[in-house]
Amino acid sequence: MSAKQKSEAGITHDGLFFPQERLHEIHDQMLFIRRFEEKAGQLYGLKKIGGFCHLCNGQEAVCVGLHQASEPTDYMMTSYRDHGHILARGSDPTAVMAELLGRSGGIVKGKGGSMHMFDIDRNFAGGNGIVGEQVPVGLGFGFSSWYKDDGRVTICIMGDGGINQGAVYESFNMAALWKLPIVFVVENNQYAMGTSLDRASAETHLFKRGISFKIPGMKIDGMDVLEFEKKMREAMEHARSGKGPMLVEAITYRYRGHSMSDPATYRTRAEVDEWRSGRDPIARLQAQMIDAGLATEEHFKQKDKDIKQQVAAIAKDAEAQPEPDVSELWTDIYNDPIENAYPYPGKVN
Repeated sequence: MSAKQKSEAGITHDGLFFPQERLHEIHDQMLFIRRFEEKAGQLYGLKKIGGFCHLCNGQEAVCVGLHQASEPTDYMMTSYRDHGHILARGSDPTAVMAELLGRSGGIVKGKGGSMHMFDIDRNFAGGNGIVGEQVPVGLGFGFSSWYKDDGRVTICIMGDGGINQGAVYESFNMAALWKLPIVFVVENNQYAMGTSLDRASAETHLFKRGISFKIPGMKIDGMDVLEFEKKMREAMEHARSGKGPMLVEAITYRYRGHSMSDPATYRTRAEVDEWRSGRDPIARLQAQMIDAGLATEEHFKQKDKDIKQQVAAIAKDAEAQPEPDVSELWTDIYNDPIENAYPYPGKVN
């Protein structure tokens, strides 16, 4: 294939053209997140990661699609299932793995762990451990952009359980009232912890939850990365153009339990296998690229080997880092640190 043919090769999905180079980038990002999460699961099983750990295996298309549809200057915040989002955002994967391991080189110095990943350089405001906490926080970011008229959009991600929190609807009301540039994204992976959606929500079409606040809603297949990016671009443009917030429901599925301590006995193996075999976002994109003559099965097999080796090296480097010094307990507490005057609380007179 000539250089010109390569530049013209790609896939057109619902009017949006995805060039070959970017398709490979999207695929590699999703596969990297998948293998990274699997490695994190292994390290947790070896008791090298403490506390809670929520993996996003199966939800990679949402993570990558959101990143592809947004600008680097846009703000993003999510719940405690945050590894995939911060990796898609472009944060240093070694620093993310080190954070999981509680090491000094972690993205927040080993003090946040799995649920509290932050990266100010990439406008990623968490990783938030309290259910629904990120929504009023996102409201504040959206208000800031509206007030400054800086052209940024805030992407505020929650789960299908988090959307039932009262603060979510207070935030919806204020965002709609002031026409704030926010896209609220609900990752509907069918289960809030161990409770299925239809047992916990009277209205199971979650994209309709903003109707009473005049917030338009959109339901997207979160297992198809091309479809998800295409529709997310429309939602982002709606918010960026001054029309106010948009509510997006991403239909997705997590292959693992709610957290590493969850055996997921509330669902059947057949159900999980059906989502894995019929709708897996990585396999889906691979099939599309092979059908379009943009890659081969052998290419993807080699790519998988390469990424597994890359993730193994990242984990090794992260494990080799030291734990934070005990003095770090007293840093990053106040914006105007008091530790300069009183290095340790025990020394305060």
